[in-house]
Amino acid sequence: MKYYQHDFENVADYLHHRPPYLLVEKVVSVSDSQIVTEKTVSENDFYIPGHFPGAPIMPGAMMQELTTQSAGVLIAARYNPMETFNTTDPFANEFALGVLVKIKKARYRTFARPGQTLAVTVSLTEKLDSLFDFDAKIVVDGQTVMQNSFQLMNIESKVLQGV
Repeated sequence: MKYYQHDFENVADYLHHRPPYLLVEKVVSVSDSQIVTEKTVSENDFYIPGHFPGAPIMPGAMMQELTTQSAGVLIAARYNPMETFNTTDPFANEFALGVLVKIKKARYRTFARPGQTLAVTVSLTEKLDSLFDFDAKIVVDGQTVMQNSFQLMNIESKVLQGV
């Protein structure tokens, strides 16, 4: 399969996700095998008031999603099977990029709290056709908050649509 490299101006040019579910705030760097992104946890994030009242922390599932979205940016930027890529109408594309198909492991070492900036490093460890294996790490102030491994896959958009 032929892949196209895309250089985009902002995160929304890489992903179909939109607020409040677009978690990646900044792409620091991207290469063929690694991406570094950032997100600052805010008291205004939709999940913070209920997780947990009086002791707000970012849910582990949202940290998993943050790493997955980061990997999705890498796929869209470096392993996109489409020459043109429409992020405003995902079903205008032949493929849905970076669909989560497997979480291999996840380890949470501490908490991510409002006001903290999460530095996310995601490394592509193996690629087989349209299947991508990743290892990721989230760090806050030099301390590892979370590590995980997962697989994403490019699938035909009609499969995502249920057609």
